[in-house]
Amino acid sequence: MQAILGAGGAIGGPLAKALRGYTDDIRLASRHPEKVNESDELFAADLTIPEQVDKAVEGAEIAYLIVGLPYDIKAWRRYWPPLMRNVIEACKTHGARLVFFDNVYMYDPDYMDRMTEETPFRPVSKKGRIREQLVHMLMDEVEAGNLTALIARAADFYGPGIQSSVLQEMVLKNQLQGKKAQWFARLDKNHSFTYTPDAGKATALLGNTPDAYNQTWHLPTSHEQLAGKQWIQLFARELGIEPRYQALPTWLLRLAGLFVPLMRELAEMAYQYDRDYFFDSSKFEKRFEFEITPYEKGVREVVKAAKKAG
Repeated sequence: MQAILGAGGAIGGPLAKALRGYTDDIRLASRHPEKVNESDELFAADLTIPEQVDKAVEGAEIAYLIVGLPYDIKAWRRYWPPLMRNVIEACKTHGARLVFFDNVYMYDPDYMDRMTEETPFRPVSKKGRIREQLVHMLMDEVEAGNLTALIARAADFYGPGIQSSVLQEMVLKNQLQGKKAQWFARLDKNHSFTYTPDAGKATALLGNTPDAYNQTWHLPTSHEQLAGKQWIQLFARELGIEPRYQALPTWLLRLAGLFVPLMRELAEMAYQYDRDYFFDSSKFEKRFEFEITPYEKGVREVVKAAKKAG
């Protein structure tokens, strides 16, 4: 049996679908789990409670930690470290392998123009320092021989029907409402995005590849380099509209953050948009045969899903 912890997020659906290629015995654990496959086992759990995490992992050969907490530094500080500890301890107790779905927040900003699995850590944001802490918690257990685990790391992501993509919230959602698409900091800097169906398939593949464990993998992401303005034009072309846009300078985000908490949270991450951001998944591509979705096709599927949803 394979268990998805945090199954209600952006990666939960694609991962659950992909796991059907490896097993029919899938457990979806979250506060309010919903079936993706007809045979899925639903397990309602609060993953901040150790006993419930233990029950969610019990009987699993592999546990996938893909939780998405609210985008709030207070929630991250309060819940992420104990949640990671709960999952690690449950996996150790039940002998489950652990797959942790991670992001790039801990990377040194000076190396964002080509991020690989070897990019040094130097987080400059509060959230980045928490992500670094989680990685150390996990890999310390691996290095001590107490746990078999891997880290599946993605860039910022986009995909059909998801609600937590900055790209879709700032660009597509505004365009559908007849507003200008928005971008952070600078429109002339390149920015990679991982397509969620690709991320789900690749995470399932890694989890079911024994020699992929005890290391970090960048999930497959297109090598195309599109700047903010080009992303906006791509969505506009798919929608059949003129590409209207505006860049939000960091100082404006900080000012807005005085009144809108989410803007305050986004302001500290704006550095990812004032320089080139290229996510290199060459390690994965050399190890596995995998067809990465081109950006144009991905955007087409995202727009199609948005129109269907109304």
